[in-house]
Amino acid sequence: MSTQPPAHGAAVLSARIRTTPEDFIVEEIDGFEASGSGEHLLLTVEKRGMNTAFAAKRIAQWAGIPEMGVSYAGLKDRHAVTRQRFSVHLPKKIAPDVATLESADLRVLGHAWHAKKLPRGALAGNRFELLLRDVQGGRDAIEARLRAIAARGVPNYFGEQRFGRDGDNVANALAMFSGRRVRREQRTIFLSAARSELFNQVLAARVADGCWDQQLEGEVWVLDGSRSVFGPEPWNEVLQQRLAAFDIHPSGPLWGSGELRTTGAARALEEAVLADAQALALRTGLEAAGLKQERRALRLRPDAVEWEWRPEGLCLCFALPAGSYATVVLQELGDIADASTRAL
Repeated sequence: MSTQPPAHGAAVLSARIRTTPEDFIVEEIDGFEASGSGEHLLLTVEKRGMNTAFAAKRIAQWAGIPEMGVSYAGLKDRHAVTRQRFSVHLPKKIAPDVATLESADLRVLGHAWHAKKLPRGALAGNRFELLLRDVQGGRDAIEARLRAIAARGVPNYFGEQRFGRDGDNVANALAMFSGRRVRREQRTIFLSAARSELFNQVLAARVADGCWDQQLEGEVWVLDGSRSVFGPEPWNEVLQQRLAAFDIHPSGPLWGSGELRTTGAARALEEAVLADAQALALRTGLEAAGLKQERRALRLRPDAVEWEWRPEGLCLCFALPAGSYATVVLQELGDIADASTRAL
């Protein structure tokens, strides 16, 4: 079970998910279209029970190039059916027949040439189709909760994936900050976990206070669908309308060096929440690592929320922007046991 406080009240259901990979279907929403020419082959693939890194390795072997020549926009979990793009750098090289890449657990859905490699984060978001099995709970209450999630959104927590299979990435970050040597790729993972932990602590405090989707004095705002921020500025009717329309969102800190941008009550809350010994150690380590202060939206509203009751369970469909987690949406429903790991 998650220890993060929910925003919508007590659980309305219990269920199981990911009994099979088909219970968790994820499809990337592309951030751009292929140019049609260039030396990078964009492959759209569907994979079952396979994580992104393993698929990239297989694609590199198929193309006869080093693994560093294969790029992807986002990481996808192994315990799912996922559809995502990879770019394969093939300068002055003819691409092998894409049919020879296919197998029982990987299909090629499309391919096109592009002028540049696919950089990390170059996707608009992800669509999800999730099947909850063995659902216990009243249908009226469950559907009311789903309507509330669609209308109000959910707290934009970092999901448990950020913190490692055993939830030990924050402890590893603290050890790294204390002098333990780690590999470069581990360093990136641990820094991200440290930042995510501090953000989640601030967000949890605002959820507990009921102000995660409301204005506080000295608020810094994030524009919906972007990383652009502005404020603080005096609260007025225009800001109130933009907040209600989901054009802007309250924000929390992604910690790094430099001053907090918030002032007043917003800053006081952030400083109070992040004042214990562990938080101070994480803050100090992130600053020493050279990261700069940034902001992330506290609020997340799933798009195109739909559901259907089936004989095998409750099917949920929705889309999320890049960098958000389907598991934090599920947390607002109740107790959902993940057959691939542990309860959400």
